[in-house]
Amino acid sequence: QDYGFPIVAVFFLAYFIYYLYNFITKEITPKLSSASATLIKLIDRVRMLDNDLIRLETKVKTIDSDKKK
Repeated sequence: QDYGFPIVAVFFLAYFIYYLYNFITKEITPKLSSASATLIKLIDRVRMLDNDLIRLETKVKTIDSDKKK
């Protein structure tokens, strides 16, 4: 009678931890890996656009400097 509630509470806590572990490993981890793959693709595209803008600015500056001569 003195230890009934704490033992039951420990079992419920252990089940809760087990449920959380399963939920995180089966549901959240695959979605996070998918999201990180998408993020890497987006970062690569932004870098490509930045490089294209730098090239375009360089071409515009050379054309502009040629017109001034």
